[in-house]
Amino acid sequence: MKPPAMKRLLIFAVVACVACTAFAQTPVAPTDLPTEPTRGDNTSGYNFLQSFELGYRFESAGGDTDMYRSTVNYTDGLRLLSGSLAIQSRTGHGKWFDEILINTLGLGNDPYESATLRIEKNKWYRYDMTWRSDAFFDPALTTAYGEHQINTVRRLQDHDLTLFPRKWLDVMLGYSRDSQSGPALSTIQLFDPTGNEFPLLSDIRRQQTEYRLGANAKLAGFRINVLHAWQDYKEDSEQVLTTTTLGNNLNNVTQLDSFLSSQPNHGTSPYWRVGLFREGKKYWSMNGRFSYVAGRRDFILDEGASGLNRIGSPTQLLSQAFGNANRPAASGNLTFSIFPLSKIVFTNQTSVNNIRMSGSNFFEQYFDGTLIAPTIAFNYLGILTIANSSTVEVHLKPWITLHGGYTYSDRRIGSEEMQTAAASPIAPLPTITQTNRLNAVTFGVRLRPLKALTVNLDAEIGETNKPIYPISEKNYQALHGRVEYRRKLWRAMASARSDYNNNSISLTSFASHTRQYSADASWTPSERFSIDASYSRLHVDSLGGISYFVGVGSAIAGESYYVSNIHAATLMARFAVAKRADISVGYSHVQDVGDGRATAVGPLTDVAPSLAASAFASAQTFPLRFLSPSAKLSVRITPKIRWNAGYQIGRAHV
Repeated sequence: MKPPAMKRLLIFAVVACVACTAFAQTPVAPTDLPTEPTRGDNTSGYNFLQSFELGYRFESAGGDTDMYRSTVNYTDGLRLLSGSLAIQSRTGHGKWFDEILINTLGLGNDPYESATLRIEKNKWYRYDMTWRSDAFFDPALTTAYGEHQINTVRRLQDHDLTLFPRKWLDVMLGYSRDSQSGPALSTIQLFDPTGNEFPLLSDIRRQQTEYRLGANAKLAGFRINVLHAWQDYKEDSEQVLTTTTLGNNLNNVTQLDSFLSSQPNHGTSPYWRVGLFREGKKYWSMNGRFSYVAGRRDFILDEGASGLNRIGSPTQLLSQAFGNANRPAASGNLTFSIFPLSKIVFTNQTSVNNIRMSGSNFFEQYFDGTLIAPTIAFNYLGILTIANSSTVEVHLKPWITLHGGYTYSDRRIGSEEMQTAAASPIAPLPTITQTNRLNAVTFGVRLRPLKALTVNLDAEIGETNKPIYPISEKNYQALHGRVEYRRKLWRAMASARSDYNNNSISLTSFASHTRQYSADASWTPSERFSIDASYSRLHVDSLGGISYFVGVGSAIAGESYYVSNIHAATLMARFAVAKRADISVGYSHVQDVGDGRATAVGPLTDVAPSLAASAFASAQTFPLRFLSPSAKLSVRITPKIRWNAGYQIGRAHV
């Protein structure tokens, strides 16, 4: 008779699996190999462990350089590729600090730079800092005559100071800043619907700051945390043109002599966040969270343009708008877990989310000195969602666990719109309401027939009666399977996932199918050699109804069809040579084969076939291929110095 473990292996070893989106290989440097003994050096009661990698990155891009800059954007230059420093008290009782941790990445010339710092004195204070800088470049599309692009730098920093950490009461202070600045290019059409199009240079200036004050406390078996913060946002971007331009269409006599647009947008969002936790009880536990934010924005638009209109006459256009908006939002949830038996866990969660948006604005426009009738607009949108979910987990045996659940949610949406001339009485339109109810069931099983083998199977089936958007989930199902096998020298994993959604409403319809498959394995027979391999496939197809206009006439009804089949494979190997050198080689291949046809012809239909329909048909799939081999050499010169060299090339074919 076969042992029980073998029976379980024969029953559960075969599982359909695969899942994962395609990904490209990361840059070859920096290295993760140590430059000194793992225990570091001891000096004056502290242990020092450090590693810094200084290097030069060489870059050469061919083909579409704008595509390269928008996705990778690495350039030539000397930089601190990576750095780490750890200083720790050997006794845990240093004079001014017990621990300092510093980590850096790409400082100097990389488009993506970051640094983190932690300083801590046990039971007295802990300071954490995070800094990041991202240089973002979005190239101009050819359809916009190369005049829609942005080249900005975004810098983020966070500072947190905790006083009396790990005591029954600790106090938290924090500060954050997020800023974005740089040039951008866009276009504007003036002075009427048949006017010319003109390029405009913008100076992007956006900044968000936040101040935080909070505390954590442990009282009567409960853990309570309270946080109050003040968040301010401002945008002071401007668009300026001081020289005459003839516009993009040289056959149009409209010209622009001057243009100035100032659009300051300032707001504040003070918020509260409260948490309550109760754990450690034998038969039950609970936790609750509550947050409230009172958001408010004020805005002004002051815009002026002068030039020649389409018949060559001097003209001026002045526009002004101002207003405010309030957006209070509150959310909370309460979770109870009950343990009636050691092998059964029952959990129930109730959540409430309520957000409202209301405000008014005033708009007026002068055309050649004549006031166009001003308007006053008021808008209100409120969304209230109440949801409840219950789950149960049963441990039948040490190697098998079952779980299932049910979720119900009720989302109520209300909106009001009003737009009237300033001289007319304000008469709001009736409130429009809609209710959307969701019912969803989940179930699954987790198996461990052998110590090294784990199998997970999950499923969810849901239905909503009135989804808010045509692409929202209506009748959907999600299936997921994953199997993993681990041994001392190697690991193998495979998974599969499918998501189907069908949404048909009175105006249009939408359906989408997503299937993901993945597998990866690693083998490490010794410290001198290791190999990793992975493969994934992502299939997406969607079909939805569309309506569009071509020339003069009524709307044309049709269908939008899209197919994508992305295959991604990677292979990486590492070799140790003569105890002093390490060689890593890798290869990445990402390819979207589309629907497999040389000419895209699909189920798109038109009431009146046209050139637009042919354009839609050609955009049903986007085949592409990306290849990227890489190699890296790391040589240990001394116990504290390593020399690294890396090379990577990427080729994209569309």
